[in-house]
Amino acid sequence: MRVVIAEDSAILREGLVQLLELREVRVVAAVADAEALLAAVDEHRPDVAVIDIRLPPGHRDEGLRAAVTLRQRHPGTGVLIFSQYVETAYADRLFGSGAGFAGVGYLLKERVVDIAEFVDALHRVAAGGTALDPDVVTQLFGAVRRATALDALTPREREVLALMAQGRTNRSIAGALTVTERAVEKHIANLFGKLDLPTSDAGNRRVLAVLRYLEAARRPS
Repeated sequence: MRVVIAEDSAILREGLVQLLELREVRVVAAVADAEALLAAVDEHRPDVAVIDIRLPPGHRDEGLRAAVTLRQRHPGTGVLIFSQYVETAYADRLFGSGAGFAGVGYLLKERVVDIAEFVDALHRVAAGGTALDPDVVTQLFGAVRRATALDALTPREREVLALMAQGRTNRSIAGALTVTERAVEKHIANLFGKLDLPTSDAGNRRVLAVLRYLEAARRPS
């Protein structure tokens, strides 16, 4: 997997480079600002770009705006936002652009304590999946209630779908809900049916279900 990093903190930037390369992730460029990010992606065509929202010169939304542009130029490149903040307006702009939610992640720096999980998130995003911090899911989507097909889901099925949006495996979902993996599989099968998702490989149906959930959450009332 080939990765570009955009992070203005030299210590964090170099630390990420070393940690990822120790786990056989090839960092093809590590830059400090949005302009350099776009140039690096144009040149290297990475699988994923890891981007801090607040980059020079203004340290406001430069990283987010670069991410939106990146998605428009290179829709096949995954984008993993790696920030200290949950920026709801920023996230809406990113998720509303280009390829939508596919291949997008949003993780909070202070909550990433396991580099293996971070690398797993990179792989999911590179493959077109999602990797969303639970706080991001809660603040962006958790309190939203829309008149959609999702209303047919039971409360437990909605819980399972919300955990799927975080990128969790069936085993992890079972642990979070204190149920068996078999029960999780049953809930997932039920929600696939209620969302009228076409029969295909399990991974693709899983991504489609998450996209339905996230897209419904951002739809205007």
